[in-house]
Amino acid sequence: MIYLSQFSFPDIEEEYSFTMGEKRTCYDTFYPFQILSKNHLTSLDFEPVTILYGGNGSGKTTALNVIAEKLCLTREALYNRSNFFMDYTDMCSYEVEEPIPGDSRIITSDDVFDFMLNIRSLNEGIHHKREELFGEYLDSKYSSFQMKSLEDYEKLKKVNMSRSNTQSRYIRKNLMGNVREYSNGESAYLFFCEKIKENGLYLLDEPENSLSPGRQQELLKFLEDSARFFHCQFIIATHSPFLLSMRGAKIYDMDENPVDIKKWTELSNVQAYYEFFKKYEKEFQ
Repeated sequence: MIYLSQFSFPDIEEEYSFTMGEKRTCYDTFYPFQILSKNHLTSLDFEPVTILYGGNGSGKTTALNVIAEKLCLTREALYNRSNFFMDYTDMCSYEVEEPIPGDSRIITSDDVFDFMLNIRSLNEGIHHKREELFGEYLDSKYSSFQMKSLEDYEKLKKVNMSRSNTQSRYIRKNLMGNVREYSNGESAYLFFCEKIKENGLYLLDEPENSLSPGRQQELLKFLEDSARFFHCQFIIATHSPFLLSMRGAKIYDMDENPVDIKKWTELSNVQAYYEFFKKYEKEFQ
């Protein structure tokens, strides 16, 4: 499925005309001006899966943030923006083949990290509450409590419940089910599975962060199936060789000047992996 078909950024001349009339900030930057134009990126044409490949500083994350801002996509974590961000996005334009679904969103590594921290905090809170309930159970079960007024009714219920239930059953009835203690990789993968629904445009910024090679391959299959069977469109910023191998993906090499379309096997990052394992090929035999 293709919702967003094309996105245009201001070229060098347009940027120059704007920046000449503006005072620099105290940080001496016009960000995001002069980031994408340095490698003459003026437009992107999209497929069901489009990948922006490049090293740090190549502008792939900037491009995702600009697109998300222009399209008013849902996002959770804050991102790097300057006083000139809105001026820049106002100069951008785009074309769609189908209306962009309302559930579309951008997902960043900060979103995933926050999700993992929330799960950890929730588990820690439940653990502390469980310890409190252990003590409450023992106090209630073996107390010599007698009800003297209606104010003691809640206490009476706890005493009766403790005396009619085993310790484990008492804890289960008074405590929400414990959230499973996922590893970072499991939590990250779970986050993508929960956030990516049918019929949506999703911008993913380095989704391989926190994922093992095995989990990256699971995510690869999930994204491929979502694009193929569930009417999703993906624009992904990554340098993961697993995600770069995604079937049918259109890949922009943001390190090239000008930015160029390449096969995943032609990318320098993938070539480096290939040469490394080729060098040690005999070690695997």
